[in-house]
Amino acid sequence: MPQPSAFTSSAAAPASLIDSRQAAWRLLTTLGLVVLGNSSMYVVSVVLPAVQAEFGVGRADASLPYTLMMVCLGLGGIWTGRMADRHGLMPVLCVGAVAVCGGFVWAGLSGSIWGFGLAHGLMGLIGSSATFAPLMADTALWWNKRRGIAVAICASGNYIAGALWPPIVQHGIELIGWRHTYVLLGIVCGVGMLLLALRMRQRAPVAQMDAAPAAVAPAASGAAPSPLPLDRSRPFGLRPLHAQLLLCVAGVACCVAMAMPQVHIVAYCTDLGFGAARGAEMLSLMLACGIVSRLVSGVICDRIGGVRTLLLGSALQGVGLALFLPFDGLVPLYVISAMFGLFQGGIVPAYAIIIREYFAPQEAGARVGAVIMATLIGMALGGWMSGWIFDLTGSYRAAFLNGMAWNLLNLSIVGWLFWRVRQQRAVTARPQHSPG
Repeated sequence: MPQPSAFTSSAAAPASLIDSRQAAWRLLTTLGLVVLGNSSMYVVSVVLPAVQAEFGVGRADASLPYTLMMVCLGLGGIWTGRMADRHGLMPVLCVGAVAVCGGFVWAGLSGSIWGFGLAHGLMGLIGSSATFAPLMADTALWWNKRRGIAVAICASGNYIAGALWPPIVQHGIELIGWRHTYVLLGIVCGVGMLLLALRMRQRAPVAQMDAAPAAVAPAASGAAPSPLPLDRSRPFGLRPLHAQLLLCVAGVACCVAMAMPQVHIVAYCTDLGFGAARGAEMLSLMLACGIVSRLVSGVICDRIGGVRTLLLGSALQGVGLALFLPFDGLVPLYVISAMFGLFQGGIVPAYAIIIREYFAPQEAGARVGAVIMATLIGMALGGWMSGWIFDLTGSYRAAFLNGMAWNLLNLSIVGWLFWRVRQQRAVTARPQHSPG
């Protein structure tokens, strides 16, 4: 029988490593990988005004590279999730490091908006996708007692990237131009990812986890598990495919709404006369507050479960979007950007927790990849749709209203799933009387 290659990964870790010091060090390495691998998701928003001016295209066309990158990131998440389930994380991460480096360099040397867009598609499909869904799924398998906060820390790397890279890239644009900045960023992120990937040889202890066919349901109002059995073959009382599809539709809807401020805040500030630098600062502030939001949401998730956390985040995100409509001054926009980051930061990690709570853990990589794909398609659609609505109307007011409508769709789906969970628990807890 052939032995596994040292490059692919070692055997599954023993169950004793769950919640261990090694799990904590692995989480720290994961955080660094997410910060480096997801840089392209946010720097493209910063260079949008410069790229639009250089290539002479409209706002919708200038938003297409972001849209293409997010769609490819979502599609790539399914593939990288399956490859990580099968072969381990390290080979997937090494290939992703090369793609991130090559994508940034290609974008920096591109001569048209289409070349620029295809380069971002490459980064999304093979590069950034390796450091998003697979790492969230892997983190969920290494933790039990603190699973919510662990996944939140992993996911917060995405927002750390958003807080860290925009001001650095904006400074680079002003100093050496966006093209040289992109090439330099590609080298830094690619090499950094490659070095960190070498520390991810160990497979997650998935084989030893949840060996029993039924697990306990998440607690209704506390960290302790409920004594009620949870049938993972019927998540939310639905067929797994149906439950997965509902989560995917919810993911698209919430992230169409989320994309409006994140993708267009720099361009919005430029249109209002505040300048791209102020917009980059607002984006950085928004995502820095998103870090806090994700960590706090992780603690909340450990107490009330993924579905309730997602419902809370969706409701607050709708409030944040509504606040952009009546206020367009410089100081109010800083405050609302911070509030929006605090409100919506915990939404995407909640999907990974829900998958871990209600579906079989052996399928975590592929299922989390599918839901994350849906959220990224939502980000892509929302980024392009907002630019298209701007081109039609000449302002962003209608785009904000469009985001609020999509957020309402998400809120409706998640609210219905929450109702299904409550109904299941009520039926299970009802005492069964045998006939006399």
